Amino acid sequence: MNVKYRRCLGTELHTEDGRVLLDFLSGYCVHNTGHNHPYIVEALVHELQASGPAMLQSHIAYSAGALAERLTSLTGSHLTKTFFCSSGSEGIEAVIKFARIFTKRNGIVYAKGAFHGLTCGALSLMGDAFWKEGFGPMLPETYEVPFGDIAPLEVTLQQNKIAAVVLEPLQGEAGIVPAPIGYLAAVERLCKKHGVLFVLDEVQTGIGRTGTFIAGHRDNVQPDMIVLAKALSGGLVPIAAVLMRDDIYKSVYGSLKKSIIHTSTFSENGLSMRAGLATLDVVESEDLAARAERLGTELRAQLTQRLSRFEMFSEVRGLGLLNGIVMQPPTSLRLRIPFQTFRTIHPGMFGQMLVMRLFQHHNILCQMCGNNFMVLKIAPPLVITDSQINQYLDAIESLMETVHSSANFWSDAIQLAQRAIRI
Repeated sequence: MNVKYRRCLGTELHTEDGRVLLDFLSGYCVHNTGHNHPYIVEALVHELQASGPAMLQSHIAYSAGALAERLTSLTGSHLTKTFFCSSGSEGIEAVIKFARIFTKRNGIVYAKGAFHGLTCGALSLMGDAFWKEGFGPMLPETYEVPFGDIAPLEVTLQQNKIAAVVLEPLQGEAGIVPAPIGYLAAVERLCKKHGVLFVLDEVQTGIGRTGTFIAGHRDNVQPDMIVLAKALSGGLVPIAAVLMRDDIYKSVYGSLKKSIIHTSTFSENGLSMRAGLATLDVVESEDLAARAERLGTELRAQLTQRLSRFEMFSEVRGLGLLNGIVMQPPTSLRLRIPFQTFRTIHPGMFGQMLVMRLFQHHNILCQMCGNNFMVLKIAPPLVITDSQINQYLDAIESLMETVHSSANFWSDAIQLAQRAIRI
């Protein structure tokens, strides 16, 4: 996959050797508005040419106020304050600190399979040992509960001093696992009962990706804090936002002395704010959330219809245009032997061969889920066209034919393993 890209526009990636690839990864849900959207680019060029105050750190950042106002109006009237930073991980760190100071408790609950980021605080809210190995002790008083099961959460809240429950409304890296219907609302009720903050990590699922502006809107929940990042950048300038209730904000910044107690160097810089504002313009003017809902529904139906005849296909699941094709181990001896061989070499070998085949033979860029190597992620820009989705459908059906009928697929996997120095 080591190619040189000449330019990237919308959903298309143009290489120096003349290939045109379709992006079905979106930089892990960064490019909701597509690559280099002309409206967002123009807004950033204008911001640069204006030579305005970008990072004075001692002025009223009016563009930050404008962006905060729009974000809170789009997420819920109960959320009236916004803290800006540069990444989803940094947003989660803010959540941990703000929840602890507001509740005067230390405990944080997270779900099995979660992925919240790779800084130490965020890592402490992830159970998979792979991400933590060798980095020393994580934060104490963090508690893992099963995703989608309310009973263990209630026990945890009763037995421990919990400040916040932090959840993804759809677990991306766990294998594109949407919260069961009614689960988030039940979590919200439990949190209110026990005086615990309810936090949604919408870093991957927000900004229209799952068919509504945030995925939590599908369940009509009103979280106490929401973390947004990735797509808010327009794919061009890093930005993240933590939206919260006024009383949570005031518990942190309650006095002049405390006004600098939690900040970030690039927090309200002019380019990031302009990128966020322009991105929201595009999401709203092009009705991208509704577009994601329509195209995602059609895509899941078509995938199920086309792939159900293959023994290694299990299901397709997701919301809007954040979906995953779930593969399963083969039952026939002819396929089971090579599959188990590659799983022994590395659990991700089979999945990575799917990714490589799509890239090399069908000009499609995609990837497996980070915590589940048997789920092929489908996350194109929300500006994807019907014809491009049909191109993907033809490609994935052709690939599944190859997997189930061609010895070349399995021999290519052996060659990949032989080239790998450290796997």
